[in-house]
Amino acid sequence: MLSGSDTGIGHALAKHLDSLGFVVFAGVLNKDGPGAEELRRTCSQRLCVLQLDITNATQVKEAYLTVSEKMQNAGLWGVVNNAGILGFPADGELLPMSTYRHCMEVNFFGAVEVSKTFLPLLRKSQGRLVNMSSMAGGIPLPRYAAYGASKAALSMFSGVMRQELSKWGIKVAAIHPSGFRTGIQGTAEQWDKQEKELMENLPADTRQAYGEEYLLGLRNYLLHLPSHCAPDLSPVLGAVLHALLARRPQGLYTPGKGAYIPLCIFCCFPLWFYDFF
Repeated sequence: MLSGSDTGIGHALAKHLDSLGFVVFAGVLNKDGPGAEELRRTCSQRLCVLQLDITNATQVKEAYLTVSEKMQNAGLWGVVNNAGILGFPADGELLPMSTYRHCMEVNFFGAVEVSKTFLPLLRKSQGRLVNMSSMAGGIPLPRYAAYGASKAALSMFSGVMRQELSKWGIKVAAIHPSGFRTGIQGTAEQWDKQEKELMENLPADTRQAYGEEYLLGLRNYLLHLPSHCAPDLSPVLGAVLHALLARRPQGLYTPGKGAYIPLCIFCCFPLWFYDFF
């Protein structure tokens, strides 16, 4: 069972797992949207599309009941918490509180809700819980205070669950990809709305401190973000597959260029050196 299958990594993963012969429960934010329709059209009849807004407890429970009914006594081998949002990338002082709350609601609380709901099925199968965190969840990255904090919370949750669930044979993994080109980068319309909210809530002295040129440059940074992201999602798909299938999966995966070295520098060197780096 995986969440966030409408676009990006979740969409590619649903197709990939289906092509390998898995029974896939693909949770989508909009079961009538183009992503869901494409999954129905291109995948086998084994794949089941589930309406799943992970911030909606009723939909999470309904998804659980659907999966339970279809699996009957077989249990469920894996849950992949992939659904997530980025939020407008800007300095932590500039971001409105609504961005922090929304990131936590989706990236952390939603994943916890799904995990807690589906754990009885994983216990039956001694299966796998895989949480899609981020490079920004393991190391501090400028302009990702809200997103990074929510992903760091998810990574810590993964670590604790890895320890606590081991007595039932459930294995837990966190994935920390570097930059990949996915649906999380959002649409121009979404960014316009978030940018407007950010600018309207800025106190005059804060606006003056940062300067208009810097504030306008945030949009430019956002527009160029996809060009710095890798279009090939196969390293992430490979990491998730290993986490699901390996006899001894790793607790942490760092797929993608540049994901591992900054983490090593952050963990092994003085903080001033990492900040300079």
